[in-house]
Amino acid sequence: MKEPTTDQAQAEDKGLSSRHIAMIALGGVIGAGLFVGSSAAIAKAGPGIALVFVAVGFLIMGIMRMLGEIVVSDPGRGSFVEYIRLAHGDRIGFASGWLYWFFWVVVIGSEAIAGAMMLRDWIDLPVWLLSIILILSMKFVNFFAPKIFGECEFWLSSIKVFTIVAFILLALLYVLHVFGPGVPVHHNLFGRRGLFPNGIVPLLALVPTVLFTMMGSEISTVAASETSDPGQNVSRVTRTLGLRIMMFYVSSICLITMIVPWWSLYPGKSPFVAVLQTMGVPGAALIMQIAILSAVLSCLNSSMYITSRILTELAIQGDAPAFLVRTSPDKAPRMAITISSVAGLLVAFSSIFAPSEIFGFLLNCSGGLILLTYALISTTYIVLRRRSKRSGTSKHFTLPLFPYLSLLCLGAIILVFVAMLINPGERNTAFASLGTAVVCYLMACNFASRLAPVTTEEPAAVEEETGKEGE
Repeated sequence: MKEPTTDQAQAEDKGLSSRHIAMIALGGVIGAGLFVGSSAAIAKAGPGIALVFVAVGFLIMGIMRMLGEIVVSDPGRGSFVEYIRLAHGDRIGFASGWLYWFFWVVVIGSEAIAGAMMLRDWIDLPVWLLSIILILSMKFVNFFAPKIFGECEFWLSSIKVFTIVAFILLALLYVLHVFGPGVPVHHNLFGRRGLFPNGIVPLLALVPTVLFTMMGSEISTVAASETSDPGQNVSRVTRTLGLRIMMFYVSSICLITMIVPWWSLYPGKSPFVAVLQTMGVPGAALIMQIAILSAVLSCLNSSMYITSRILTELAIQGDAPAFLVRTSPDKAPRMAITISSVAGLLVAFSSIFAPSEIFGFLLNCSGGLILLTYALISTTYIVLRRRSKRSGTSKHFTLPLFPYLSLLCLGAIILVFVAMLINPGERNTAFASLGTAVVCYLMACNFASRLAPVTTEEPAAVEEETGKEGE
């Protein structure tokens, strides 16, 4: 067998491993939305909200399956934005890349504020200063080799996954009367007007909220491009991730509604804390605070990673300034990380100094962009699979009932947008997100490819120059 060269060994040592990708994928969708935000959904819809989580879980499974087959059919191209560009052209590629970057930049700012507000209970410092410290900390982590990001994300995600698994096991034993005084499951589920106390309409209105709590799984396909075998890692993750997501989310929600009455939950307060307190687990609030803080830091870390990679790809394609391609000797795009962290800081400051005006506007503009991204993944899959069929290279596309399942996923995403337009609380977000997409596409028509694409030789030269400067 041919031995790897020194350069190859160093690249693999600094890159991400399979265990990193697996945990990034799994931890990427377990965030504060599950630990805290799920209380609002349960309080509005009752126990029947579990059906919404099942439906959204199937949608995520479909999106990830399509995305996995796209990447496996042509591995090493980069993030999914480059496959969107391949299917729909440079203008859509420009728009989708910048919209996705903008979405995660807003997440950086909002997660930094959320983490700062939690830390304020332990550290007596202003929220604005704590948010700066959090963003700079994650910037520092991402400044090194991708392996450092992967290791940090692995342990942060491990805390979340361990918390969820332990919670499910304890709650299941409690429901089965293995310990504790027992719980009136039938009363908690059917005590107030049954499983659907407020009817079916509230369930439809909550689909966007549930979907936003389960987003982020696509980050793993971007991270997989920095492994030694991106095709195999993407295939492994995308085939099992959706099922794991449903297992964690649906199991947790069902057990919560069995143990505590759904009408006793308050939006903004963790239902997990309520369940742990009901079971008599000591230090329940502290346990969940640690889990939620790890979720916030994990999301902040992933957001910094994904924004820098997308920004670098845009620069390579000529859709952003070429200096953003500059990387460190460890292959970390430090200039793109810096720009993304500064943008995230501006978002965080806007939430402090202008929460109703600027920050509210940014949240509305970015709120539905992930739906547009998922819609583009669906259409990209359809285009590339038909193209591969004509060229006789369709062996990697195995999703059954093509194109009906793909069109079903696309239709479901459109229905979510319709639900947002019908719901007065989500209407502004839907219009603002669509408006942002239109503006970005018009910018693409005027500015896309005006900057010269960076050739493969240029980044290497820049890296060497950067290494000399570092010396």
